[in-house]
Amino acid sequence: MRITVLAGGVGGARFLRGLRHHLCQVSPDGAGGTTAKITAVVNTGDDMWLTGLRVCPDLDSVMYALAGVNDEMRGWGRADETERVSAELTAYGVGWPWFTLGDLDLGTHITRSHLLRTGLPLSQVTRRLASRWDLGMELLPMSDDEVETQVVLDGPSPDQPEIVHFEEWWVRHRARRPAREFFQAGLSKAVPAPGVLTAISAADAVVLAPSNPVVSIGTILNIPGIRHAIQMTVAPVVGISPIISGAAVRGMADACLAAIGVRTAADAVAVHYGARSSGGILDAWLIDSADAGLSRSIAGAGVRPVVVPLWMNDIQTSADLAAAVVKAASAAATSDS
Repeated sequence: MRITVLAGGVGGARFLRGLRHHLCQVSPDGAGGTTAKITAVVNTGDDMWLTGLRVCPDLDSVMYALAGVNDEMRGWGRADETERVSAELTAYGVGWPWFTLGDLDLGTHITRSHLLRTGLPLSQVTRRLASRWDLGMELLPMSDDEVETQVVLDGPSPDQPEIVHFEEWWVRHRARRPAREFFQAGLSKAVPAPGVLTAISAADAVVLAPSNPVVSIGTILNIPGIRHAIQMTVAPVVGISPIISGAAVRGMADACLAAIGVRTAADAVAVHYGARSSGGILDAWLIDSADAGLSRSIAGAGVRPVVVPLWMNDIQTSADLAAAVVKAASAAATSDS
């Protein structure tokens, strides 16, 4: 089986870890891994240059989680981290004091920046970084091009908005300042990273992880060619709601949805993605048991609702969710054949 997952940060990382665990159980290769091929296409819209270093928050969150070296309490960064270098940078007045770079994490950023400056594209650099660990899947950035998400905020006057990098809005302001708009700088010239379109077209299942539908999954879909590839793939496309009981599972996705006029509700996000049968991207949509009453609304939009527990509290509940996704993909493929 070939499964391609579009993923953002923590939610995507937890699902991917559960998917790997499930497939190692049902399709073992005899060496502790799986015969299935998993490809994760990861959002890079959060990326930035900071103190001369290229920082890729979502790629690193996924890589660290799959490697088992992530900080489970914070949900991002490395475990057993120290922050002496970041304190020195602050003392020198360099960087963003509200965006902490851990010392171990800096090793990743320094290595990435060095390899990028030698001329390697981000996809090759990511492969080099990931080769340190046995991740059990391939990590692909959505694009080798720099496509950074910017947030338009109210400024001194209506015709003078303030524009900040997404991470500043997300981390420094905690998304409390209402966003008027999101856009990706450099998007018009960007192309999918090598292997991304093939991973989608050749998949047996394409999965939208429970990541932010606006600035994670939405940014991936905005890369020219990716949305079309998902619409055209013969594989079933299954999404997992990042909203449970009208609230974001993690982070401030509600603030992002409000900015584009979408209710913070599992059925509203499904309608936002749309059914493939009517020009959207979804065949099936997993919602939590608490949202079972929204099934009729989702079905009315042309998307098959699947009601299962969505909370990923540990590796087994994450694997159970992954098993439900694989089952939903199989059911969708059967109904379409």
